[in-house]
Amino acid sequence: MRILLAEDDTLLGDGLRAGLRQQGFQVDWVRDGAAAERELRAEPYAAAVLDLGLPLMDGMDVLASVRRAGVTLPVLVLTARDAVPDRIRGLDLGADDYVLKPVDLQELAARLRALVRRAHGQPQEHLRAQDLVLDAAARGVLQAGNVVPLSTREFDLLQALMLNAGRVMSREQLEQHLYSWGHEVESNAVEVHVHHLRRKLGSNVIQTVRGVGYLLPRESQAT
Repeated sequence: MRILLAEDDTLLGDGLRAGLRQQGFQVDWVRDGAAAERELRAEPYAAAVLDLGLPLMDGMDVLASVRRAGVTLPVLVLTARDAVPDRIRGLDLGADDYVLKPVDLQELAARLRALVRRAHGQPQEHLRAQDLVLDAAARGVLQAGNVVPLSTREFDLLQALMLNAGRVMSREQLEQHLYSWGHEVESNAVEVHVHHLRRKLGSNVIQTVRGVGYLLPRESQAT
């Protein structure tokens, strides 16, 4: 899943980006509040990690601005400000979670996964649809109890479809989920990944909605 990281400390930001990528996230990194506000208004991220002490625009102001604009994605505030009034204000402005620096990367990743699941109405640890079970932490997939080996992109695509099970996703939405900045995307990349998933999971697991996109039904469809 694709997230936005807003952190002005170069060393910390680089470490967080690298660590979150190892945990399976696609990470776009900005270093000031003005850029964070612009990207959060423009791009459909799954979640954001927002430092409060940002240059150009304070993280609290970024949070307040994007919430007023109707941006509803989960926002995890990451900060060194440990005063209770600061935490209360951040939560009241629309933060979904609050983590103090220094942060453990595995905990940060777990909190992000939980926020994204809840935002999609799926609070359980594992995503389930049809006979599929997806474990985002372990990046593993079972079908009818059997392990299904998937590439990184195949896993990410299946995760996006399972998070949105029962809803059609366009090719553009899936591309935004799969690729962060700096990745050149082939025009048929999503179609290729869907083709590979169908070969591994069965041709009826993912449906094509002509002219719209792709759908993974919650329940198996009769053939």
